[in-house]
Amino acid sequence: MKFAFIDAEKASFPISQMCRVLGVSQSGFFAWQERPACRRQQQDMVYLAHIRTVFALSNGTYGSPRMHRDLVDEGHEIGRHRTARLMRENQLIARQKRRFKRTTDSEHAWPVAPNLVAQDFTADGPDRKWGADISYIWTAEGWLYLAVVLDLFSRRVVGWATSDRLKRDLAVEAR
Repeated sequence: MKFAFIDAEKASFPISQMCRVLGVSQSGFFAWQERPACRRQQQDMVYLAHIRTVFALSNGTYGSPRMHRDLVDEGHEIGRHRTARLMRENQLIARQKRRFKRTTDSEHAWPVAPNLVAQDFTADGPDRKWGADISYIWTAEGWLYLAVVLDLFSRRVVGWATSDRLKRDLAVEAR
Protein backbone atom coordinates (compact mmCIF):
# COMPACT_ATOMS: atom_id res chain seq x y z
CA MET A 1 0.00 0.00 0.00
CA LYS A 2 2.85 2.38 0.84
CA PHE A 3 4.64 1.49 -2.38
CA ALA A 4 1.49 2.20 -4.41
CA PHE A 5 1.22 5.61 -2.74
CA ILE A 6 4.87 6.40 -3.51
CA ASP A 7 4.35 5.31 -7.13
CA ALA A 8 1.27 7.54 -7.47
CA GLU A 9 3.00 10.59 -5.95
CA LYS A 10 6.49 10.22 -7.44
CA ALA A 11 5.88 13.13 -9.84
CA SER A 12 5.12 15.47 -6.91
CA PHE A 13 7.75 14.46 -4.33
CA PRO A 14 11.21 12.87 -4.37
CA ILE A 15 11.13 9.09 -3.99
CA SER A 16 13.91 9.11 -1.39
CA GLN A 17 12.03 11.59 0.80
CA MET A 18 8.75 9.64 0.61
CA CYS A 19 10.53 6.35 1.42
CA ARG A 20 12.18 7.95 4.47
CA VAL A 21 8.89 9.49 5.74
CA LEU A 22 6.91 6.28 5.22
CA GLY A 23 9.64 4.10 6.73
CA VAL A 24 10.37 1.88 3.72
CA SER A 25 13.60 1.29 1.82
CA GLN A 26 14.20 2.66 -1.65
CA SER A 27 15.48 -0.73 -2.80
CA GLY A 28 12.22 -2.29 -1.60
CA PHE A 29 10.24 0.26 -3.62
CA PHE A 30 12.26 -0.34 -6.79
CA ALA A 31 12.00 -4.12 -6.32
CA TRP A 32 8.22 -3.73 -5.95
CA GLN A 33 8.11 -1.75 -9.22
CA GLU A 34 9.95 -4.49 -11.12
CA ARG A 35 7.90 -7.32 -9.64
CA PRO A 36 5.25 -8.68 -12.05
CA ALA A 37 1.59 -8.44 -11.07
CA CYS A 38 0.32 -11.38 -9.06
CA ARG A 39 -2.14 -13.87 -10.55
CA ARG A 40 -5.15 -12.19 -8.92
CA GLN A 41 -4.18 -8.77 -10.28
CA GLN A 42 -3.74 -10.26 -13.74
CA GLN A 43 -7.20 -11.86 -13.52
CA ASP A 44 -8.64 -8.55 -12.33
CA MET A 45 -7.21 -6.82 -15.40
CA VAL A 46 -8.80 -9.43 -17.71
CA TYR A 47 -12.16 -9.12 -15.92
CA LEU A 48 -11.93 -5.33 -15.93
CA ALA A 49 -11.37 -5.24 -19.69
CA HIS A 50 -14.50 -7.35 -20.18
CA ILE A 51 -16.47 -5.26 -17.66
CA ARG A 52 -15.52 -2.00 -19.40
CA THR A 53 -16.54 -3.39 -22.80
CA VAL A 54 -19.93 -4.65 -21.60
CA PHE A 55 -20.50 -1.45 -19.60
CA ALA A 56 -19.92 0.65 -22.72
CA LEU A 57 -22.15 -1.58 -24.85
CA SER A 58 -24.96 -1.28 -22.29
CA ASN A 59 -24.68 2.54 -22.39
CA GLY A 60 -23.76 2.51 -18.72
CA THR A 61 -26.95 0.78 -17.55
CA TYR A 62 -25.47 -2.50 -16.26
CA GLY A 63 -24.91 -2.55 -12.51
CA SER A 64 -22.82 -5.14 -10.69
CA PRO A 65 -25.55 -7.85 -10.41
CA ARG A 66 -26.27 -7.78 -14.13
CA MET A 67 -22.57 -7.50 -14.96
CA HIS A 68 -21.82 -10.51 -12.74
CA ARG A 69 -24.51 -12.52 -14.52
CA ASP A 70 -23.00 -11.57 -17.88
CA LEU A 71 -19.49 -12.58 -16.78
CA VAL A 72 -20.72 -15.95 -15.49
CA ASP A 73 -22.69 -16.53 -18.71
CA GLU A 74 -19.47 -15.88 -20.65
CA GLY A 75 -17.78 -18.65 -18.64
CA HIS A 76 -15.75 -16.52 -16.21
CA GLU A 77 -15.47 -17.73 -12.63
CA ILE A 78 -15.93 -14.53 -10.66
CA GLY A 79 -17.90 -13.68 -7.54
CA ARG A 80 -20.48 -10.91 -7.33
CA HIS A 81 -18.51 -9.01 -4.67
CA ARG A 82 -15.39 -9.03 -6.82
CA THR A 83 -17.42 -7.71 -9.76
CA ALA A 84 -18.86 -4.96 -7.56
CA ARG A 85 -15.38 -4.07 -6.24
CA LEU A 86 -13.87 -3.81 -9.72
CA MET A 87 -16.73 -1.60 -10.90
CA ARG A 88 -16.55 0.58 -7.77
CA GLU A 89 -12.76 1.01 -7.93
CA ASN A 90 -13.00 2.09 -11.57
CA GLN A 91 -15.99 4.42 -11.10
CA LEU A 92 -18.26 2.32 -13.34
CA ILE A 93 -21.57 3.40 -11.85
CA ALA A 94 -24.76 2.33 -13.60
CA ARG A 95 -27.21 5.02 -14.65
CA GLN A 96 -30.63 4.49 -13.16
CA LYS A 97 -33.40 4.30 -15.70
CA ARG A 98 -36.17 6.77 -15.11
CA ARG A 99 -39.41 5.26 -14.03
CA PHE A 100 -42.14 5.44 -16.68
CA LYS A 101 -44.60 8.16 -15.84
CA ARG A 102 -48.11 7.95 -17.23
CA THR A 103 -48.93 11.27 -18.85
CA THR A 104 -52.55 10.78 -19.87
CA ASP A 105 -55.17 11.62 -17.24
CA SER A 106 -58.74 11.35 -18.50
CA GLU A 107 -60.20 11.57 -14.99
CA HIS A 108 -59.50 15.27 -14.45
CA ALA A 109 -61.73 18.14 -13.35
CA TRP A 110 -60.47 20.64 -15.93
CA PRO A 111 -62.79 21.96 -18.61
CA VAL A 112 -62.62 20.09 -21.92
CA ALA A 113 -62.23 22.25 -25.02
CA PRO A 114 -64.90 21.80 -27.69
CA ASN A 115 -63.98 19.67 -30.72
CA LEU A 116 -64.21 22.29 -33.48
CA VAL A 117 -62.63 20.05 -36.13
CA ALA A 118 -65.16 17.24 -35.53
CA GLN A 119 -62.81 14.71 -37.17
CA ASP A 120 -63.01 16.58 -40.51
CA PHE A 121 -59.36 16.97 -41.47
CA THR A 122 -59.99 18.76 -44.76
CA ALA A 123 -59.85 22.53 -45.24
CA ASP A 124 -61.26 24.92 -47.86
CA GLY A 125 -58.07 26.98 -48.12
CA PRO A 126 -54.64 27.50 -46.65
CA ASP A 127 -54.34 28.55 -43.00
CA ARG A 128 -58.02 27.89 -42.25
CA LYS A 129 -57.47 24.75 -40.16
CA TRP A 130 -54.38 23.60 -38.39
CA GLY A 131 -53.82 20.25 -36.75
CA ALA A 132 -51.29 19.40 -34.08
CA ASP A 133 -49.79 16.13 -32.95
CA ILE A 134 -47.34 15.21 -30.24
CA SER A 135 -45.07 12.20 -30.70
CA TYR A 136 -42.49 10.79 -28.36
CA ILE A 137 -39.19 9.37 -29.52
CA TRP A 138 -36.80 7.23 -27.45
CA THR A 139 -33.20 8.46 -27.61
CA ALA A 140 -30.03 7.47 -25.78
CA GLU A 141 -30.67 10.38 -23.39
CA GLY A 142 -34.31 9.46 -22.67
CA TRP A 143 -37.66 10.42 -24.18
CA LEU A 144 -37.86 13.35 -26.58
CA TYR A 145 -41.29 14.87 -27.22
CA LEU A 146 -41.97 16.37 -30.65
CA ALA A 147 -44.97 18.61 -31.35
CA VAL A 148 -45.79 19.40 -34.99
CA VAL A 149 -48.44 21.82 -36.30
CA LEU A 150 -49.71 21.16 -39.86
CA ASP A 151 -51.83 23.22 -42.20
CA LEU A 152 -54.68 20.79 -42.99
CA PHE A 153 -55.16 22.21 -46.50
CA SER A 154 -51.60 22.00 -47.86
CA ARG A 155 -50.17 19.54 -45.27
CA ARG A 156 -47.36 22.05 -44.84
CA VAL A 157 -45.53 22.06 -41.50
CA VAL A 158 -46.42 25.35 -39.87
CA GLY A 159 -44.11 24.83 -36.91
CA TRP A 160 -42.60 22.32 -34.54
CA ALA A 161 -41.08 22.18 -31.07
CA THR A 162 -39.23 19.60 -28.98
CA SER A 163 -38.80 19.09 -25.26
CA ASP A 164 -37.48 16.49 -22.86
CA ARG A 165 -40.70 16.82 -20.85
CA LEU A 166 -44.28 16.53 -22.02
CA LYS A 167 -45.65 19.98 -21.26
CA ARG A 168 -49.11 21.37 -21.78
CA ASP A 169 -47.81 24.28 -23.88
CA LEU A 170 -45.62 22.22 -26.22
CA ALA A 171 -48.11 22.30 -29.12
CA VAL A 172 -48.63 26.06 -28.60
CA GLU A 173 -44.85 26.59 -28.77
CA ALA A 174 -44.79 24.69 -32.07
CA ARG A 175 -46.85 27.24 -34.01
